[in-house]
Amino acid sequence: MTAEEMDVDKYLSRIGFVGTVEPSLEALRSVHTCHLLSVPFEDLTVHSGGRVQLDIPLLYDKIVNRRRGGFCYENNSLFSWLLVKLGFQVTLLSGQVKNLKTGCYGPPFDHLILMVSLEGRRWLCDVGFGAPGFSLPLSLETSGPQEQGHRVYRIRKDMGLHFLEWQQEENRGADGDWREIYKFTLEPRCLEDFAEMCQYHQSSPCSIFFCKSLCTILKPGGRLTYIGHKLINITFPTEGTGGVIETTTIELKEDEISGVLAEEFGIVLNCPLIPKDETITPPSVMY
Repeated sequence: MTAEEMDVDKYLSRIGFVGTVEPSLEALRSVHTCHLLSVPFEDLTVHSGGRVQLDIPLLYDKIVNRRRGGFCYENNSLFSWLLVKLGFQVTLLSGQVKNLKTGCYGPPFDHLILMVSLEGRRWLCDVGFGAPGFSLPLSLETSGPQEQGHRVYRIRKDMGLHFLEWQQEENRGADGDWREIYKFTLEPRCLEDFAEMCQYHQSSPCSIFFCKSLCTILKPGGRLTYIGHKLINITFPTEGTGGVIETTTIELKEDEISGVLAEEFGIVLNCPLIPKDETITPPSVMY
């Protein structure tokens, strides 16, 4: 796969986007959501004998041609290529994800995210995160609450750092219980800056991607997640659910997993998957 063979229209078709695209907030919101609804967040390459390489043509071939997904370095870097081709001004940023068990953050370059500058305003984009992720770009021009469906997010600023926070699956307004997802700065980065951490996440027992085979995708009314030997279906609150989240978990036999990945996520692996769901080791260095 070469850069010359990468086709914008084919990418847009892959994510189910229909129509013409010009650099506008409406277009940015649309391609962001389409991407999340079409391209899984997954680490199955790590658990099927492969290695992730941060090479844009290779990622295009994987995600567009072979209809796979990827983790943050893959999904967000390829999405940045698409946005630039569509005429958007994009900056790669480094994020550090908060560990729910230790209460500490991951190392620098733990997470790759995007800032899009458009008509004098800046927007945070992220199509490479799991369940807590936001579905629409978030404004970097405000620290106030930003509602998305039943959820609410905010980007708090403190001492040159930006903190993405949410109230989990609730929205209790500005005075609710805010929890940090990740922190980041607005310092521009390049894809090569993330190479070392990309390898770390494929080989360290301190990384969720090494310890757990997972694949998750946003659905119009919820989220579907495969992890280890489980398939978890989450339905977001509606009047039909009585305003509460519904969660269904199915235990999978090993010989059922490949079929589930193909039928539910559209993923067919070239090599056998070794399912994994091990406890993550707390890192020795805390941030």
